[in-house]
Amino acid sequence: MAINHLLGYVMIVLVVPATLSLVAFGRAKAGWLYWVGPAVYLAFVALMVVVDFVWPVEFRSPMRHGILVPYLLLFFGAILLMGLPMFHLDRRLWLVTVATTILLLGSMGVAMHKGVG
Repeated sequence: MAINHLLGYVMIVLVVPATLSLVAFGRAKAGWLYWVGPAVYLAFVALMVVVDFVWPVEFRSPMRHGILVPYLLLFFGAILLMGLPMFHLDRRLWLVTVATTILLLGSMGVAMHKGVG
């Protein structure tokens, strides 16, 4: 749990580059596909901060679908939406996104199988 808590703080720190990219995309008048990923990530972190730090509530086990579903949709939505523009910009970097997403999903599957996810 200590590692999960530390990684939560890492996710919070990643708000800084997400916000900077959102501002840069706004100034460049980039299409929605570029700014929606960072925006969804910021929404995810806001929800994470509320349910994990400000008003801690256990929603993973037992599952509280009213929190868990939006939490997972925002988390995976941010990954998908930040990776989509890369498909058109640089396919090699897009493949890095695909590979790291597969590793993330695989590690989550192992954790769930061991009963710690």
